[in-house]
Amino acid sequence: MALRDICLEIAKRYKIVFVEIGVEKDYIHFLIQSVPGYSPAKIVRKIKSITAREIFVRVTMVKKQLWVGEFWTKGYFMSTVSRNGDENIITQYVRNQGRSDRDYKRLHSQGLQMELF
Repeated sequence: MALRDICLEIAKRYKIVFVEIGVEKDYIHFLIQSVPGYSPAKIVRKIKSITAREIFVRVTMVKKQLWVGEFWTKGYFMSTVSRNGDENIITQYVRNQGRSDRDYKRLHSQGLQMELF
């Protein structure tokens, strides 16, 4: 719940639309729409910095459970999507993250994961 709420707050403040959020056990996929004035790198920096800071405040046990104390890794992958091409394929891919992985489902039955998502 916390991550979703934080993303909704980011969307209101920065004109970033989270079309889909897909969660696996150790990574997250976002399908995002934004205004042309934001570079892809700027969008990633904003999302990663705000979500990490807010998760550590709202779900305090997260930082204690992270081995190196960082919510996000340094890397990321980004690709553009067009409405006329592959938007539906990417939407389905992101939407279906974690649906076939038993470990993901087991993690989500634990309290900490429920607080995050």
